[in-house]
Amino acid sequence: MRRAYVDTNVILRFLTGDPPDLAAQARGLFDLVEQGELTLIIDEIVVAETVWVLQSFYGYSNHEIAQVVQELLSHDGLQADDKPGLLTALSFFADKNVDFADALVAVHMGQRSVQDIFSFDRHFDRLPGIIRRSPGE
Repeated sequence: MRRAYVDTNVILRFLTGDPPDLAAQARGLFDLVEQGELTLIIDEIVVAETVWVLQSFYGYSNHEIAQVVQELLSHDGLQADDKPGLLTALSFFADKNVDFADALVAVHMGQRSVQDIFSFDRHFDRLPGIIRRSPGE
């Protein structure tokens, strides 16, 4: 089976259908994945950029973004280095209303058994197992 990386712009076209001509090409690519002819590899940075564009440009809510991206990542034909971590970060993003990048940092902290983070961002206080400290402490 062929494997290839997929970029943010292809994922966005697939998820949004915008613009229609590029969306059709993206759908054709994902059809190959669905048929088992191709495996797509997605990096964390691509997921983060996808989340950011869906939120900032398309105006999707955190819950809408989490739903569509979790559904995309759950497909067997899509590989990521840490799917469970990405899915957890998406849950934090939606359920705890934190930035996706910070949710991903929190997941990485948990994987490394680190509880403390120095940050001015109070939304870290909403995340389980995280202790936010001010750099002035």
